[in-house]
Amino acid sequence: MVECLMRGEIGGAGLDVFENEPEVPKELFDLDNVVLSPHIAVFTPESLKNVCELAIKNLEAFFSDKPLLSPFTDDSY
Repeated sequence: MVECLMRGEIGGAGLDVFENEPEVPKELFDLDNVVLSPHIAVFTPESLKNVCELAIKNLEAFFSDKPLLSPFTDDSY
């Protein structure tokens, strides 16, 4: 993708996530057709409000012995 952006084969890109984070290809910093974000695109007022509401609903469900809205299932624990 970096090569395509440099050659103009891709008109532009807005990037928030990178393949080898936190390493960002140095070539991207000099391109006028690229906007880089420090992986914070999710942090909007609306998304933070939604996360808080979901956490509250999960806590209410947990303490009421009801199923969680978003149960955590990770077999590595």
